[in-house]
Amino acid sequence: MKVAIMGAGMSGLSCAITLEKHGITPTIFESRSIVGDRFINAEAMFGVLNRPAKDGIGYISENYHINLEPLERVQKLTIHSKNEIGNIEGRIGYTNVRGRHNNSYENQLARQVQSEINFNSTYDYPYLCKHFDCVVLATGDGQYSTDMGNYKCDLTVTIKGATVEGNFVTSNPQVWFNYDIIPKGYIWVIPFSEKEGNIVIAYPDYPDNIKLDIEVMWEKAYSLVCKDLKQNFKITDKFEITRYMMGICNKAKIDNTYFVGNCFGTISPGLGFGQFASILTGVYAAYDICNIGVYEELTKPLFENYNHSLTLRRFLESQTNEQMDTYIKSLDNKSLDYMIDRVCSNENGIDLMKLSTPVMRLWNNYKEHSHSR
Repeated sequence: MKVAIMGAGMSGLSCAITLEKHGITPTIFESRSIVGDRFINAEAMFGVLNRPAKDGIGYISENYHINLEPLERVQKLTIHSKNEIGNIEGRIGYTNVRGRHNNSYENQLARQVQSEINFNSTYDYPYLCKHFDCVVLATGDGQYSTDMGNYKCDLTVTIKGATVEGNFVTSNPQVWFNYDIIPKGYIWVIPFSEKEGNIVIAYPDYPDNIKLDIEVMWEKAYSLVCKDLKQNFKITDKFEITRYMMGICNKAKIDNTYFVGNCFGTISPGLGFGQFASILTGVYAAYDICNIGVYEELTKPLFENYNHSLTLRRFLESQTNEQMDTYIKSLDNKSLDYMIDRVCSNENGIDLMKLSTPVMRLWNNYKEHSHSR
């Protein structure tokens, strides 16, 4: 069987690794010159967002024999609102690096692939359809899915970030929800090491946000982080992504074409991460090609998780600074602190997103109806 994988990112390489384990050598096409040929940025993977799996890295290793080494195990997530600071503590996830970094997840996966990667490829999807039995679309965004009428875009987002030098606790990423500075969005600080990390702002491209000056938003966010962390960070690199589509495909598979990674729609609208789901789509596509499973059935939980995350995004967007203050303050309430930490732990299997979605959906509907009156 001739299998083409279009894209050598996380999902495409995970698909290739899995196909090779079952005796199929795919042909991998990558439009760029190297694996991970993009800016370097740090990300986080939180178990509570990837249920029913508890520990995403362990789950992938134990079940699919794909081995990834994260930067650090997250022991504390610090959450800032306009006037409050709260913490979720325990073994709640991992941080990792993406892009050109030698230890990025893309490069770690590439070292586990035996098949040749055809770099600087100019072959397009119609060509691959004509010359291969199966095509796995893993191009890193929803454009091909959109062009085929197979993508539901729920929002677009703008992201601006920088690599900075400073002093970091590597096990302690931090996030800010301050809607005076980043309306309906957030600021992440995720360390690479004790001396280097990312500061990133992300926000939805709604009309009121589009009117704002991104440079002014960035400067305010950067100043806030420097003030709160009591450091004057030195910027060494910058990146920016505008109008990035956030959505999910309508069908996971059309004929012998598989939509994986961001072509499928694996980025969580809630907090912006999607490494776990991206790897799973690559594995699941390979399982279908090898007649081990049915892609449409295997991906059903990923559609469900995406919809939970979209509900969380709408919920966060509907909140005021005062409401966010109330939530964040409760994180360190003595009567709630232990329970929240336990629910978010990688050692707990409670599906918080699934359980909380009905409540958030009721709130979202209430806010939508109250605004339409």
